[in-house]
Amino acid sequence: MTYEIEIGRAKRGVRAYSLDDVAVVPTRRTRDPQDVSVNWQIDAYQFSSPIIGAPMDSVMSPAMAISLGRFGGLGVLNLEGLWTRYEDPEPVLEEIASLESKVEDDRTLGEHVNPAVTARLQELYQAPIQAELITSRLAEIRDAGVTVAGSLTPQRTQEYYRTVIDAGVDIFVIRGTTVSAEHVSQNQEPLNLKQFIYELDVPVIVGGAAGYTPALHLMRTGAAGVLVGFGGGATATTRRALGIHAPMATAISDVAAARRDYLDESGGRYVHVIADGGLGTSGDIVKAIAMGADAVMLGSALARAEEAPGRGWHWGVEAHHDNSPRGDRVRVGTVGPLEEVLLGPSRHTNGTSNLIGALRRAMATTGYSDLKEFQRVDVVVSPYEAG
Repeated sequence: MTYEIEIGRAKRGVRAYSLDDVAVVPTRRTRDPQDVSVNWQIDAYQFSSPIIGAPMDSVMSPAMAISLGRFGGLGVLNLEGLWTRYEDPEPVLEEIASLESKVEDDRTLGEHVNPAVTARLQELYQAPIQAELITSRLAEIRDAGVTVAGSLTPQRTQEYYRTVIDAGVDIFVIRGTTVSAEHVSQNQEPLNLKQFIYELDVPVIVGGAAGYTPALHLMRTGAAGVLVGFGGGATATTRRALGIHAPMATAISDVAAARRDYLDESGGRYVHVIADGGLGTSGDIVKAIAMGADAVMLGSALARAEEAPGRGWHWGVEAHHDNSPRGDRVRVGTVGPLEEVLLGPSRHTNGTSNLIGALRRAMATTGYSDLKEFQRVDVVVSPYEAG
């Protein structure tokens, strides 16, 4: 049961909570962290951790996707990014990392924003997508023997999906700021998600969605997984630009409820809930799974790895939209090699490294042996305090 509060005489709304607003509560039982399983499986594909690399150019290159796959996660390559626009994107990445970050003296811009940086990003991403590069980049990942995943936005899916499927992708991701099962347009033929997914022979992950009803409709299209949130948490300015925002703790819980109800409605079909956006530390990952997520899609947390193509900088597709940019290039720094970021040992006390080790320890401390059990852990609403 949900309770609306009065915002004003003409509008009521449900109170929503961010991950910072909740905390996991230990129970009477504890376990040894080595006895805890963080294995995750979607369709026929098994992973030793519930970590998915976000399809962002500062996070995932073919090499980074291969490394993440070898460490037990799933890397998703952005098939509309620099690796499919440039034969050699390294000089472009170097330029993006070296762009001047000094900003005007205007607090409304935010500390990382420089209009000249946005303009240059828009220029660099005007290079056309090359279908042959989509094929070669995915082939590079496949040749390494890891699960192959690529992402397109809904606007580009119909144009390039056949190239992606022919290249041998294992998991197909349709990711946008928000993706609905029913897109209405008077200007072009919209993507029919249900028909599209039905005709594919690979599992499809779609999103973002941030509420019970839109998530339930996405599940009914046949999606194998639903992304919760709007992605690009550290870089997106969607709340400032569009007034759209979804506090993640409530969003994950609402979509988990849709998963439960769809499981009954469909006679046992399980759709994975994947938290996407605003998961910058190990504590965020712990709380996302506690709220009901099966896996997490990470951007800034992986952009801090030495191997990340962003060179300590992080940006998403929102940052270079051609006419309505709503994202920043932000400095996230570098904490160590990917192995340290994922598996430790950690040299940091702020939750930016040994992400899997921290998840294991949180599960062990609260007495749960696997991810599905951990979704039942007790949580409390707790005002955020540093430390």
